Amino acid sequence: MARFIPNRNRRIIAACIMTFSLLGLGAPSVIFADEIPKESVLPLGAANKAIQAALDACKKDGYRVSVSVVDRAGVLRAMGRADGAGPHTVDSSRKKAYTAASVRRSTSELADLIAKVPTLQALRDINGDMLILGGGLPIEIGGEVVGGIGVGGAPGAHLDDACAQEGLDVIGAAPKLPASK
Repeated sequence: MARFIPNRNRRIIAACIMTFSLLGLGAPSVIFADEIPKESVLPLGAANKAIQAALDACKKDGYRVSVSVVDRAGVLRAMGRADGAGPHTVDSSRKKAYTAASVRRSTSELADLIAKVPTLQALRDINGDMLILGGGLPIEIGGEVVGGIGVGGAPGAHLDDACAQEGLDVIGAAPKLPASK
């Protein structure tokens, strides 16, 4: 059979086979199902329940806030803005939720850590979505961080934290603030 293929074409075919072999294209690669990462996702309904609980908690105390919930990657899942809440609260709530999900700890805890260890100040500059100010809590369910909740607009970070914790409580997420005495 080799003699029916012109010499020039044999070289081209050999070069193609060699290239495909080197690139790993010669043999099909198989991905096994157990190699694909499996991640829990916070349902939209749960995100909305958490937002409403946080909004209600702040409203009860007279605070007009915005509340955002992000997924584990920091992408906005849902958000709500109370009547009369300042426009800046929308961005602050989202950024607090993003930060909490990204670093997997409360933004108040992170702010305290940065105050104690000044070399960590650079965390503020990782990207434009980081906001290291109390009011952001990671959402942990079943031992896995599935997102973050952020509250912005109450007159104090500890108050934003308390409203965010109400959101976690209503969906059965692990508490992230010490129990009140």
